[in-house]
Amino acid sequence: MKSCGSKVLICVSIALCSLCGLPALANPATPDPDLRAFLERTINDASSFADRFEAEVWLIDMEHRLKPLVANRAQRFNILRTAHQEAHRMELPPELILALIEVESAFDRFAVSRAGAQGLMQVMPFWKQEIGRPADNLTQVETNLRYGTAILAHYLKRENGNLHRALARYNGSLGKNWYPQRVFTTWRRRWYTGDLAIQTGAVTAGN
Repeated sequence: MKSCGSKVLICVSIALCSLCGLPALANPATPDPDLRAFLERTINDASSFADRFEAEVWLIDMEHRLKPLVANRAQRFNILRTAHQEAHRMELPPELILALIEVESAFDRFAVSRAGAQGLMQVMPFWKQEIGRPADNLTQVETNLRYGTAILAHYLKRENGNLHRALARYNGSLGKNWYPQRVFTTWRRRWYTGDLAIQTGAVTAGN
């Protein structure tokens, strides 16, 4: 299994909640053609990550941390397995994705923002039309996390590995610092695994 910080040490910051208390958009108001093309390739990719022994150790650790937020054990493991799989597919730290989900939806897969963003990672439903998959259900854990992690990975690439800016762009608050800091604080408080200091140190410059 790849180290969670292997290819993302240069980027550790996502932005998901909206400015002035508005719900997270996770997408621009106007569809980005580059992001649309990336999403179309990613969402249609049926490949999946096979959990190895290290992933199972990670699952046991994270399941204990998630318990206060998700009462049902089967649901906890489903969220964690999917987060682990999709994060690694996009070469993102799975703990970062968990922190982002906590900030965005508090792990409520049926959450809907005032702007219409849906699910765990608060994905805007217009992306389904943009990539020709109108039947996709964004309340499903697997679908929502595949969209959300792909969107974040795209913004991270666009921002040349600057996670602060990628998170802010995901949240629709580019140029603001509060949202990336909220995600980082959540990461430190609940999802810290020992790599955070190294990872965040690599990206705090150039907010």
